[in-house]
Amino acid sequence: MIKTLHSWQEALRVYLKPRVITMLFLGFSAGLPFLLVFSTLSAWLTDEGLTRSAIGFFSWVGITYSIKVFWSPVIDRLPLFPFTHLLGQRRGWILLAQIGIACGLLGMAFSDPNQNLTAVALFALLVAFSSATQDVAIDAYRIEAVEKELQGAMAASYIFGYRVALLAAGAGAFYIADFTNWQTAYISMAGLMLVGIVTVLLIAEPERKVSNETMMQEQRVIDYMERSAHLPDYVRTAVSWFIGAVVCPFIDFFKRNGSLALVILLLVGVYRISDITMGVMANPFYLDLGFSKVEIANVSKIFGFFMTIFGAGLGGILVVRYGIMRPLLLGAIMVSATNLLFAYMASVEPNLTLLAIVISADNLSGGLAGAAFIAYLSSLVNTAYTATQYALFSSLMTLPAKFLGGFSGIVVDSQGYAFFFIYASLVGIPAILLVLYLMKKNNVDKELNK
Repeated sequence: MIKTLHSWQEALRVYLKPRVITMLFLGFSAGLPFLLVFSTLSAWLTDEGLTRSAIGFFSWVGITYSIKVFWSPVIDRLPLFPFTHLLGQRRGWILLAQIGIACGLLGMAFSDPNQNLTAVALFALLVAFSSATQDVAIDAYRIEAVEKELQGAMAASYIFGYRVALLAAGAGAFYIADFTNWQTAYISMAGLMLVGIVTVLLIAEPERKVSNETMMQEQRVIDYMERSAHLPDYVRTAVSWFIGAVVCPFIDFFKRNGSLALVILLLVGVYRISDITMGVMANPFYLDLGFSKVEIANVSKIFGFFMTIFGAGLGGILVVRYGIMRPLLLGAIMVSATNLLFAYMASVEPNLTLLAIVISADNLSGGLAGAAFIAYLSSLVNTAYTATQYALFSSLMTLPAKFLGGFSGIVVDSQGYAFFFIYASLVGIPAILLVLYLMKKNNVDKELNK
C-alpha cells in the first residue's frame, strides 16, 4: 500500500528531492529526438523539395516507439559491456541509447537528402530506435529510483523536461535553420544530447529490489536447466533466458493481481481514449472555426505549455498528498469534462478568449491525468521486470486510443464538431467507472485484511 504525506508543505518539497530534479534533465533527453524524426524532419525534407510521398514514408520510423516492448526484455536483462559494467544496467543502457541518438543526428546532418535519401532514412531510424530504447531505460530508472508515492512528482518533472525539449527540437531547430541551415540545426540538436549524457554520468544507479516470491519464480528457470540436461547448451541457455526475461514478467503480473489483472489491463487500455480521441480533431476544429495559425500557435504555446506543466506538477503533489487512485479518478473526470467545453465552443461564435480558456482547461486536465496515470502504471511494475512490464503498459495505453481516434474524422463529417466532442467525452466514462471499481475493490480488500 502506498503511504501518503499529511501536509501540503511536505508534498510541495517533493520537487526539491535530487532524483526528482534529475528527471528534468532525463525528460529533456527523452523529448529531444522525438520531433527531429517527425515534424521537424518533415519540414527539412519539404525545404529540400522532396515529394509528399517520400516525406510520408519517413513517418514509418515512428513505428519503433510502438514496438519497443519487443526488445525491452533485452534492456531488462542483457549486460552491456563495458557500459553496464561501469555504470550499471539502467545508466549503461541510457548512455548507449544517448550516444546512438547523437550519432544518428550527426549522420542526418552530414547526409544530403537530395543526394542520398537512403542514408538520411537509415540515420533517422537509428535515432528513433535509440530514442525508443532510451525511453524504456529511463522509465525503468524512474520507477526504481524512488518509492511509489514519489512517482507522480517524477512523472511531472519528466513531463516538464520533455516539453522543454519539444520546444528546442521544434521552434529552436526552426530558428537555427532559418538563420543558418538545417544541417547546423541538427548538429546543434546532437550537441544538446550532452544534457542527458552528463546527467547519466553524474547520477547514481538505482537499487533493484527483487522479492522472495519473484526469486522463487526465477528458480523455476534454474529447475528447467537441470531437467533439460539432455538438450544442447545453446538451446537450454536460449530457452531459459526467454522464460526469465519474457515469460516470467507476464506470469508475475497476473499472479500478483489475480482476478483484477484483466480489469487493470482494461483500464490501461481505455484511460487515455477520451484525451487522444479529442486530440486528433483539435487543430482542424480551431482552423474550421476561423482562427489563424498564428493565433492557434500563440495560445497553444503560451497557455498550452504552461498549463500542462502546472497540471502535471499539481498531479505529482496530489499523488504525494492523497495517494494514486484519487488523483487518477480526478484526472479521468477532468479530461472527460473538458471535452464538453469544446462542444460548447463549437456551438457559439469564435472567441479568442474562450479558446484560451478551453485550451488551458484541456492542458491542465491532461497534465494532471498524465502525471497520475504514469504514477499508477509505475505502481503496477515489479522492479525485477521494470523495463519489460512498463513497456507493455506504455504500448497498451495508446493502441486502443489511436485505433478509435482514427474514426474521429468520420464522426465529425457525419455529425459535426459539437456531437463529436460530446462523443469524445462519453468514451471517457469507462475509465472513470473502472477507477471507481478498483478503488472500491481496494477498500474491500483492506477491510478483509484488518
